[in-house]
Amino acid sequence: MKFMLQVRFHGADKAIAELSAGDQEKVTAEFEEIRRSSGVLDGNQLQAAGTAATVRVDGGQPRVSAGPAVAAGSELDGYYLYDAAGLDAAVAFAQRIPATRFGASVEVRPVLER
Repeated sequence: MKFMLQVRFHGADKAIAELSAGDQEKVTAEFEEIRRSSGVLDGNQLQAAGTAATVRVDGGQPRVSAGPAVAAGSELDGYYLYDAAGLDAAVAFAQRIPATRFGASVEVRPVLER
């Protein structure tokens, strides 16, 4: 079963940036290990939410606005697409994502496969 692990930093990126260079390298290595883990189908950190464009259709007319579609602080900062036996395994994997130790949250959601 596939799961989308949606990472929201909530300031974790700033906390990690304040670590010593050596500790930052260790955290980066952990992220690389997560990315290479069995079951990870894809995963990336996203650019800042301010670089987003939001598209809506209103009355049949497309409308494009600059920025994210959600309130500041709740935007998606990164993701992993993870193939796991079930929700418990996906949650256990999400707990390994290093940013969670610095205040990030990870929403684990099953992918609707058709």
